[in-house]
Amino acid sequence: MRDLMGMMKEMAGLKAKMEAMQAELDATLVEGRAGAGLVMVTLTAKGALRAVSIDPTLMKAEEKEILEDLIVAAHADARTRMESVIAEKTQGLMGGLPLPPGFKLPF
Repeated sequence: MRDLMGMMKEMAGLKAKMEAMQAELDATLVEGRAGAGLVMVTLTAKGALRAVSIDPTLMKAEEKEILEDLIVAAHADARTRMESVIAEKTQGLMGGLPLPPGFKLPF
């Protein structure tokens, strides 16, 4: 019975840490770039789009498709960076708990 109580306390502590991490992820910004920085996208570490920056030189009608592709590429870059931030913070939070390979927490 003592082990069960200890595990319950540990789970309550883990829940508090998870809530704190969620708030931190919401405040953490990641930036993705494409076209040598001509297009930049800023996301929170939870995936919310916060900003898009486009260099004025790309604002030409004939550059429309290129601009669209660069926005998608910048977003993909930001998502990759976001996933790295989440993985890093989750690893610190979980403190070496053995999770199955490929298992991702729902953030």
